Amino acid sequence: MLPAVQRGILGGTFDPPHLAHLMAGEAAYRQLGLDVITLLPAGAPWQKADRQVSAPAHRWEMTRASVDGVEYFEADSREVDRDGWTFTADTLQSFDEAEELTLILGADAATRIPTWHRVDDVLKRVRLAVIRRPGTSQEMVESAVPDSVTWLDTPEIGISGTMLRARAAAGLSVRFLVRDPVWRYITEHRLYE
Repeated sequence: MLPAVQRGILGGTFDPPHLAHLMAGEAAYRQLGLDVITLLPAGAPWQKADRQVSAPAHRWEMTRASVDGVEYFEADSREVDRDGWTFTADTLQSFDEAEELTLILGADAATRIPTWHRVDDVLKRVRLAVIRRPGTSQEMVESAVPDSVTWLDTPEIGISGTMLRARAAAGLSVRFLVRDPVWRYITEHRLYE
């Protein structure tokens, strides 16, 4: 019998996917001995229903571009292909039960886990790997998620989708804050202007 696939899942809006996302995936891959890192852009992120989010097709293409050429990274479209709100619990059910799943999160996202749909199902299915984010302490995460959390050894990088969209809207460059194929996509499609 083959050993179970050790999969890291890095989900998010990816509006746009940036270097902090990729650094989190790289850290999880190296430090936890995972086989593959799956970047999973949200189709219709219900927790951002009150905000404008780029079309799923744009976020999917940028996610694909962000993993290009990294053999242990893959982009997965199962959430952008699905109609309606996308919930992590439902997505996790769609993976093979034999796979061992690690959910990779920024500390800021980890503090919101108690608000997730069917959070108990999520926490039963995955182990959590968290990277430090500016403005969110380890104590804040550990009070939100009482189960054990694996902290990834990464520097705090103050890059966020919000910051990148604001820079692009102001006519400032986001090159070198995202991979070059993502930067080209943003430029060609005039996203965030």
